[in-house]
Amino acid sequence: MKNDIHDLGLVLDSRVKLVVIESWDEPRVLEVLTGLAVKRGLSLLTWSVTEGLQRLGFGGDPIGEVDSCDPEAALKLVKADVQPTLYVMCDLHPFLDSEPKRVRLLKEIAMAEGTHKPTLVLVSHAFKLPAELQRLAARFSLTLPSEEELLAIVRDEASHWSNSNRGARVRTDNRTLQQVVKNLRGMSHAEARLLARSIIWNDGAITQDDLGALNRSKFQLLDMEGVLSLEYETARFADVGGLENLKRWLGERQQAFLGEVGEDMPKGILLVGVQGGGKSLAAKAVAGLWGLPLLRLDFACLYNKFFGETERNLREALKLAEQMAPCVLWMDEVEKGLASGEQDGGVSQRVLGTLLTWMAERKSPVFMVATANAIDRLPPELVRKGRFDELFFVDLPQVEVRQDIFRIHLQQRELDPTQFDLVALAQASEGFSGAEIEQAVVGALYAAQARQTQVEQTLLLHELARTAPLSVVMAEQLAGLRAWAAGRTVQAG
Repeated sequence: MKNDIHDLGLVLDSRVKLVVIESWDEPRVLEVLTGLAVKRGLSLLTWSVTEGLQRLGFGGDPIGEVDSCDPEAALKLVKADVQPTLYVMCDLHPFLDSEPKRVRLLKEIAMAEGTHKPTLVLVSHAFKLPAELQRLAARFSLTLPSEEELLAIVRDEASHWSNSNRGARVRTDNRTLQQVVKNLRGMSHAEARLLARSIIWNDGAITQDDLGALNRSKFQLLDMEGVLSLEYETARFADVGGLENLKRWLGERQQAFLGEVGEDMPKGILLVGVQGGGKSLAAKAVAGLWGLPLLRLDFACLYNKFFGETERNLREALKLAEQMAPCVLWMDEVEKGLASGEQDGGVSQRVLGTLLTWMAERKSPVFMVATANAIDRLPPELVRKGRFDELFFVDLPQVEVRQDIFRIHLQQRELDPTQFDLVALAQASEGFSGAEIEQAVVGALYAAQARQTQVEQTLLLHELARTAPLSVVMAEQLAGLRAWAAGRTVQAG
């Protein structure tokens, strides 16, 4: 808080008379302003529509002879003050729309010259100033808590729980505690305390199971529904057959990403390959392996018919992803949102430019995983070296991997893999993708239910025999994709 008081003091020293602070944590804003007023020896008055003008912490009758709950009356009192008083008006923004007199009063307060004039601070969760005030006001943001402060908040809440439960200790381990602290980054002090309290007071423990609930609560606080969605079920790498090179690559970079953020922080990967090859499952598994929230960017929700709105939607989505950091940002079938076209009025090019700028300049730990099926539709600016840490090609699984895939999907459906000849199944599924193998298992389940019998080897072989895999249906496209990937990408398997 000391840094905030010092920095806000510098704003006052610049003789700006109108300051805007956007924050969800109003009590902390008032705490900082109180500290500044005490340090500077200034009188501090606050205003709200329910209480009017009051000296902070004293209450009592409204200031002045008029009812200062009226925003116009309050602004007139501020303007008439001849002392360097610090005024704080909370949630004034609804009273400025179509109210030229109030806007003019704010402008006259902002233009007042001299050291013996009041300073007005406008506080709200969001504040869009009228155009005539934008160049007269200064915006100030409170610093978010550091990891040390977040850890202190978690420990403080654990201490409160312990005191309320006869000295019992909150159960946790250091690894989980550090993950909780990292997932609280981007929250204000009050929000971090609320989230920490929610996972501790539930059962007196901080475990790996709490991470999912913590991420969901954080996502809801940030109000990110729409363009971005939070994937609640993230896969384990044990559920992903093959992709050994990708697994090893990610394992080597896990600590670098989750540790101290630096210049060489891993940025992201592009997964290209055949449909159903496991690219989407691999994207989910990255978040599961690293214990991070997985955000999915929906390009279908991104586009808007009004000029400039699509790019603004993307900027807002990327900004919110940074607030969720550390996290994994998944862009599925990215070619559908960024493919160049002449019929969209240049929207795709502007979206691409916005994304590339963010990729080049971002400092927050947001690991981007993009997946693509039609690599020929991707703009060359996106796939050039340096945009992603690596380009992985996800090919059709080999025979040993197909055995693993059968084992995984049989186990997920409570079928004993040892009761099946996995080698024969793997050989019979030559040219099948992981998704096609899964559908064969599902089809055998339906057939067994219809016949009121158990799933057997013959049913699985029958489902495989009646399926025409994409490797046959789209053989030419697959050959072209493999030709493009040779020498340009790293094999994921």
